[in-house]
Amino acid sequence: MSDPVIVGVDGSASSLEAVDVAAREAYLRGVPLRIVHAFGHAPGHLPGDAPAWSPADHGLEPMVHGVVARAEERAHAAAPDIEITRSVVAGEALEVLEIESRSAALAVVGSRGLSGFAGLLLGSTAVHLAAHGRCPLMVVRGRPDPTGPVVVAVDGSKAGQAAVQFAFAEAALRKAPLVALHVWNTWSERAYEGPGDPLTAVVADADDLREAEQRLLDETVASLQKDFPEIAVERRLVRSRIRPALIDASRSAQLVVTGARGRGGFTGLLLGSVSQALLHHAHCAVTVVRGKE
Repeated sequence: MSDPVIVGVDGSASSLEAVDVAAREAYLRGVPLRIVHAFGHAPGHLPGDAPAWSPADHGLEPMVHGVVARAEERAHAAAPDIEITRSVVAGEALEVLEIESRSAALAVVGSRGLSGFAGLLLGSTAVHLAAHGRCPLMVVRGRPDPTGPVVVAVDGSKAGQAAVQFAFAEAALRKAPLVALHVWNTWSERAYEGPGDPLTAVVADADDLREAEQRLLDETVASLQKDFPEIAVERRLVRSRIRPALIDASRSAQLVVTGARGRGGFTGLLLGSVSQALLHHAHCAVTVVRGKE
């Protein structure tokens, strides 16, 4: 695998924390780190007769250089032996990072950047990339230097299967245990689950349903565990509401991995409510993995 890990930087404290994490991820994978900084306006947003836009013309070159140089220093401190390249592009960060993700092994961003509004829990760049990026997205958030297992949300969906594959590989890279967490309840359509809904609102044979959910969890894990015999795997079946259970599991995890959409989402949505809840409220870093389209 030679595709780089990319990290988006804008000079904010959140983006510099993302650089630390991205550098370690690149080191673990044995691939380069690509530092991406977007500024100004994309060429397509300018009038057709406008001159080419460059930071030098607007006196921004020292600032741009300073942002990227600080990020590179942080990366070298976190992982001294990795190869680092820079990508400084005139354009909107959302568009630039989406394009960069097409040739990346992993994209890493902070939870909020300089352009965020006070009070928001998550920046627009993270949400956009989780829904539209072409590689797994890791959003750095929560407590600093988290320890514990890698937790993966198992739900039986195609995107969920891709997330499980990523989580096994990530646990192997980190030499960490893996918790395969499958949350179930008696709601037949999980998209309608709400905070005030009682767990027994839908009539069902709970014992039969539990057995079926246990089989789903066992089959999902067994299909990959043979490829990663060195990983200690806990299969955790929890009867609860999905979002609170995963957020609670993140309290003692170093990373939570989830698919972009689960089996209970509405058709056409690119990012499901579970992954959005984790991106906003998890107590550790979150990686969103999109299945093949």
